Amino acid sequence: MTADVSVTLGVIVLVGAVGTALWVLVRLRARRGIVTATQRATYEVLHTAGLAAEPLRGGLTEAGAAKAVRHLRALVGATGLALTDRAELLALDGRGGHHAPQLLAAALRTVAADRSTVLGEAELPCDRVDCPVRGAVLAPLRAAGRVVGALVAVADGPPAPGLVQATLETAYWAGNQLALAELESSRERLARAEVRALRAQISPHFIYNALTAIGSFVRTDPERARELILEFAEFTRYSFRAHGDFTTLAEELRSIDRYLTIERARFGDRLQVRLQIAPEVLPVTLPFLCLQPLVENAVRHGLSRKPGTGMVSIEARDAGAECHITVEDDGVGMDPTTLTAGIADLTGAGSDPGEDAGQHVGLSNVDERLRSAFGDRFGLVVETGVGSGTKVSLRVPKFHPGVRATA
Repeated sequence: MTADVSVTLGVIVLVGAVGTALWVLVRLRARRGIVTATQRATYEVLHTAGLAAEPLRGGLTEAGAAKAVRHLRALVGATGLALTDRAELLALDGRGGHHAPQLLAAALRTVAADRSTVLGEAELPCDRVDCPVRGAVLAPLRAAGRVVGALVAVADGPPAPGLVQATLETAYWAGNQLALAELESSRERLARAEVRALRAQISPHFIYNALTAIGSFVRTDPERARELILEFAEFTRYSFRAHGDFTTLAEELRSIDRYLTIERARFGDRLQVRLQIAPEVLPVTLPFLCLQPLVENAVRHGLSRKPGTGMVSIEARDAGAECHITVEDDGVGMDPTTLTAGIADLTGAGSDPGEDAGQHVGLSNVDERLRSAFGDRFGLVVETGVGSGTKVSLRVPKFHPGVRATA
């Protein structure tokens, strides 16, 4: 009997010792590896703000509001929280849904006046005995200098100064996220407009010349005329596709090959082409119609004015984290000051860019889209001189956030 008790007590002591050791280990880890209360609070706020920011970056939509409103309520610390645009309540999280019509009416007044509002219990009458709503704080959402909606925080007591301040600050932050969404949308619209302008520049003279060249073979060499028509059809299909701001280097080079096939039918042996492409850079992503204008400029402005044979060289090589591309011709070239002045004219410094306007438009368009996609370090570098040909160089990062080719 005594021995059995001793064994039992020994087990109890052992378990108690293990429990104490684990408690001490957890305390040591907490001191050594986790964070202070202030750091943890900062992390939680920033993490919650990050969760709310992603849907807001898509704009003030019903779907985005539904995803963001829960995280915004956590930031404010309100009983309920709603987001509205200038016409309707988009989403509400927490309590107070039965007050939606009243909250929307107050939000629309807030939007119209562009001024925050605090509502008391008397301004939110309710027949429900168990209604938790005792007030609300409404703040306008401002994006890009205009009011686009309102943030509504529902309170279960008289709205305290802390809730008012938290609502105002959260609305200011949310408005900044919506402003970034509008900025990104504007950049995308601008990029699409620039591509449309580039297509308009390419299409008139090239289509005319291509059809003229094809027409010259219809009777003398019908099979070649048929092949050129197919190449022309594929080239135009790619150039005028309706989707995708980015493409791969391989796709862009494939389209350029079709373009040069048609131009060689027009120029004959006068047009020579040299390609030097590293296979490992073929999947690199770059802005749609980024190289085509450079090659067209080399043919149209460099070689078409040069007597005798001309060479267009296209090189793409691996440079670690980047792909380096050059398009060079041994044509007539031009005065660098004339090129600079022509581009300045197109940006508003003058009114008559002269006969090389198409070249300037193409170069400035590609330069702007490269910088918009990858940053100011990735613009074009142009080397030219009268009688010395033209060399255009560009760098493309192999990976850049948000840049992806669309099939």
